[in-house]
Amino acid sequence: MAPKVLVSDKLSPTAVQIFRDRGIEVDFEPDLGKDKEKLAEVIGKYDGLAIRSATRVTETILRHASNLKVVGRAGIGTDNVDKEAASKKGVIVMNTPFGNMITTAEHAIAMMFAVARQIPEASASTHAGKWEKSKFMGVELTGKTLGVIGAGNIGGIVCDRALGLKMKVIAFDPFLGEEKAAKMGVEKVELDTLLERADFITLHVPLTDSTRNILSAENLNKTRKGVRIINCARGGLVDETALAELLKSGHVAGAAFDVFAEEPARENPLFNLPNVVCTPHLGAATTEAQENVALQVAEQMSNYLLTGAVENALNMPSVTAEEAKVMGPWVQLAGHLGAFIGQMTDEPIKAINILYDGTVSNMNLEALNCASIAGIMKKANPDVNMVSAPVIAQERGIKLSTTNQDKSGAFDGYIKLTVVTEKRERSIAGTVFSDGKPRFIQIKGINIDAEIGAHMLYTTNEDEPGIIGALGQTMGENGVNIANFTLGRADKGGEAIALLYVDEEVPAPVRQKLADTGMFRQIKPLEFDVA
Repeated sequence: MAPKVLVSDKLSPTAVQIFRDRGIEVDFEPDLGKDKEKLAEVIGKYDGLAIRSATRVTETILRHASNLKVVGRAGIGTDNVDKEAASKKGVIVMNTPFGNMITTAEHAIAMMFAVARQIPEASASTHAGKWEKSKFMGVELTGKTLGVIGAGNIGGIVCDRALGLKMKVIAFDPFLGEEKAAKMGVEKVELDTLLERADFITLHVPLTDSTRNILSAENLNKTRKGVRIINCARGGLVDETALAELLKSGHVAGAAFDVFAEEPARENPLFNLPNVVCTPHLGAATTEAQENVALQVAEQMSNYLLTGAVENALNMPSVTAEEAKVMGPWVQLAGHLGAFIGQMTDEPIKAINILYDGTVSNMNLEALNCASIAGIMKKANPDVNMVSAPVIAQERGIKLSTTNQDKSGAFDGYIKLTVVTEKRERSIAGTVFSDGKPRFIQIKGINIDAEIGAHMLYTTNEDEPGIIGALGQTMGENGVNIANFTLGRADKGGEAIALLYVDEEVPAPVRQKLADTGMFRQIKPLEFDVA
């Protein structure tokens, strides 16, 4: 059955056609996002939801989204999506951070020019029939110092354009290394230094707990007199009331804002102040950008729904289409290892330790971690997936540690998963053979070679004669067909294990007959999601 996607905001017809060309059923309802009740009523039918900024994906909407797997935002900002609720629901949230980078950066540069030369006010005055040539004295950008807060994708383009204007560029960004800064031609500084030195300040960071109100009243008062401030990033980064007071006092010479703490902005402390340029969130509003982000979100959502590739996700490690092809069997193996541990462990888990050896150690380990954790938690929560599992683990205080090492044994690569509880440690290891099939290769430190099936039976016992006979005879007498039978032992006469791959679940009465022999310490039926 083909995946089904709802487009609830205005999106390019070309993007809608991309879904259809990829074999995805799509309903184009560009005004539905404004009707919360109707959206909640219908969302349960869809695997994917493509939005812009009008649709608000709230916890209520997600509660009704029984089949939803992915929300795709055509654009950068995802303030209109409850990402925490989406993660708990197991829904991937992806955006399109590259489609409107140039457009947004150009708007910031345009706003800087506008406030430097008071262009909007001069234009309005001239339209009114006035000729106030001496009233609008501006400043040049050449030679001025531009302080860039956030030198990532968009901020980096702004830096490049500003250098082309012969400005001196200083940047505050905790993630910007000295080597990268030098390559960009900018000077990396701390925030206080930027505030003290910049003639113009432009913001290009997301709105997070660490960036909220980054230009607070306190920080705004640290700026040099005559500074001009541009915000084309996110509302909430600047204390707008404090900025208005500094504009009135003359400490700040001008401001240009495309985004506001409250949007749509009907009222704002910055409105109607002299030399304040305001636009209605137009950063991405060009024909090229709108088309780019729409096409990008359609491709990303299609790739995920059809191939499992995860691109530009905000709550899940990204996995490219090429990675998905190579990693598919390893992701499946990681899930199986987790499922074994989860089904064998009844007490609360304190820690999860994962060892990656050989070829697998160079893969996308974050995605493999998610698969392992999801496998562990499947028994307790059947609806858990690679998105929601890490969130649940974190909420439960489970500590995750990973180790990766070069090839250390007979296998080109393997994964070893260990969980720690108050009572014990339990471990299992597996690999992927050349045929692409995952195998268990070690349980409790005992080497085995076990094919993984949908229904399995795990037993432990003392190493003694008759175990194979007891298992085979009991299964045969009760009509349970064995597809594969694997044995292993620690030492002669020591602990031994058996893992049976059977055609169907071993019924409880049959397991009881095995227990009645007195030969087994443990008899555990297992189930695995085998494609």
